[in-house]
Amino acid sequence: MAIAKAERLMNLALCLLGTRRPLSKRELRSSIEAYLEAFGPGHHAAFGPGGTATSGPRASAASGQGSGASVTAAGSEDAFNRMFERDKDDLRELGLIIETVEGIDGETGYLARRDSNRLPPITLDVEEAAALGLAAKVWQQARLAGAASGALQKLRAAGMPLAEDLYGSHSALETRIPVHEAAFEPLMLAARDRRVVVFDYRKANAVRPEQRKVEPWALECWRGHWYLAGWDRDRQAERVFRLSRITGKVRSRALAFTTPVPDHVTVRETVSTWAGETATGTAKIKVRAGHGYPLRSRALNIRDLADGWDELEIPYGHGLDAWLVEFGPDVVVLEPAELRAEVIDRLRAVAKG
Repeated sequence: MAIAKAERLMNLALCLLGTRRPLSKRELRSSIEAYLEAFGPGHHAAFGPGGTATSGPRASAASGQGSGASVTAAGSEDAFNRMFERDKDDLRELGLIIETVEGIDGETGYLARRDSNRLPPITLDVEEAAALGLAAKVWQQARLAGAASGALQKLRAAGMPLAEDLYGSHSALETRIPVHEAAFEPLMLAARDRRVVVFDYRKANAVRPEQRKVEPWALECWRGHWYLAGWDRDRQAERVFRLSRITGKVRSRALAFTTPVPDHVTVRETVSTWAGETATGTAKIKVRAGHGYPLRSRALNIRDLADGWDELEIPYGHGLDAWLVEFGPDVVVLEPAELRAEVIDRLRAVAKG
């Protein structure tokens, strides 16, 4: 079935690209073998030699069967129209620019002008070709390896200089972007196709995952982790999700986006803010002596309390409470009061399970 559809789309594309004038549905139906085999030439078939309308076996059989044949013919016409519209949409999704033209007789015609569907000449210098080759190497160990390799082959066939080794053969380091999360590929495809996704997500301080319904915008790697930015439908707000916290399968839904996709999605800035790296103030905490070295490395001031504890002044931003909870009984928040309350609430939630 996939091969048959591919051949049908190819034939339709060739017809639309090869014509100098718009072709109607009727003409396309009688010109493409797959449509003829499935539906026949239709009621308004093209005229053959001698001025007689040509008709296939189905049309001949229908002509002598009265009202039942009319119903069958109408059903065939509707089925053809649905298939033709799907095929036309599929070709447009593949990048073919199909024009719709109203004829003098009121009949709609279709064509794909070659000048509108021709890519401009690819003019890459050696440095640009080397940069593309290096970028493709980044994905060799990731799920985009096949796509990157295929893109390079197409560029070479179009005349791109073979300059991949300009830097690679003399470099002691090779960049790699590892993608181990199973959620990466379905999320990448959903973001590309603008499809809503549903998945189970476990927050850093949660015991059990929760279902999220998201309009995916972009994927980005930051500090060795992949993140998805998108619109959370249930919370009606922009959210960023770490792929390693997605559990189970990612399921896509044929639903339209409810919010416009931003021209620029600031994934890294959002993640750094949620991780508490964008400080808006300072906080005072007590840290048990000999513990909390990551906190000590960020401390602005450290004071020995002489009771087995040290008082630290550290930058305070959104998400700091989630980080402090990880140190358990070795950290006590002194101020501000809202940070202390947030940490206590998180600890109580963990204790309840």
